[in-house]
Amino acid sequence: MDVAFTSNLTLFIIGGIILLALGIIAIFRFRFGHIDRAQLKSRHSQDKSKNLLVGRNKFPEVDTFRYSNLFLQFGLVASLFVIIAALNWTTYDDGVFIPDDALSIDEEITLEVPRSAEPPPPPPPPPPPVIQEVPEEIIEDFDQPEFVDQSIDRETEVRAPEPTEQKLTPPPPPPPPPPPKEEEIFVIAEDMPRFPGCEDMASKKEKEECAKQKLLEFIYANIQYPAIARENGVEGTTVVSFVVEKDGRVKEAKIVREIGGGCGEEALRVVEQMNNAGKRWTPGKQRGKPVRVMFNLPVKFKLQ
Repeated sequence: MDVAFTSNLTLFIIGGIILLALGIIAIFRFRFGHIDRAQLKSRHSQDKSKNLLVGRNKFPEVDTFRYSNLFLQFGLVASLFVIIAALNWTTYDDGVFIPDDALSIDEEITLEVPRSAEPPPPPPPPPPPVIQEVPEEIIEDFDQPEFVDQSIDRETEVRAPEPTEQKLTPPPPPPPPPPPKEEEIFVIAEDMPRFPGCEDMASKKEKEECAKQKLLEFIYANIQYPAIARENGVEGTTVVSFVVEKDGRVKEAKIVREIGGGCGEEALRVVEQMNNAGKRWTPGKQRGKPVRVMFNLPVKFKLQ
């Protein structure tokens, strides 16, 4: 069973234990402070006890050692309550402050979307053949071919030609592999990516509104106002751009608008913290297939 004590309740328990202890001390002081010492002396003037354990006190009526067990039990119970209150002392943060229109951008931001690699252009066509004119001169004189008798008979000795050594040339190297194809990054998709935590909603509009609220709660619960910006009164909106991958991870985060004082770096830190916190987005879809989508996140810094 989880038990949580707030600061006020813990202080109330410790204060009650202290008041109870002071009350017990006051009661015993009142009880033993009104006893007449002269009467005690006359009452026990003739006592001569030989037992050291019984006669260790001069006046048994004011022997406070007989309450040792009671004091010990009270101290143990009080210590136990203090330990329980200290171990279960829980502090609660104030509600997350989300500025008005936190996801709105007051001016248009032009971003250069990285283009996918285009294939190289085809080689130019070969030049057309050049037609040369044949001279009209008729060649009349030409050498007659010489015919060699190549007939053989049974007595003709036939020898196979001697093989000639052929030098083997190494095969040409394989062509380089084609460069990896970069997938297109969409700025606007049919289904834009959503922050996780709203998959149980019924309609698409409800999921989008819930995802926006979850995103704002995550951002402003983890953002820390930079000390330099706070001291110099820096306020404004910084914008961080990132790409939501097909598996929901956040990549290529960068600052596209900075207001100074370290606000942009702080917003970038919170965005990159999504992957470490296990916050996987619902990826955007185009024609029913997950695609890479660029997302612009405005983060407003406002001093309270």
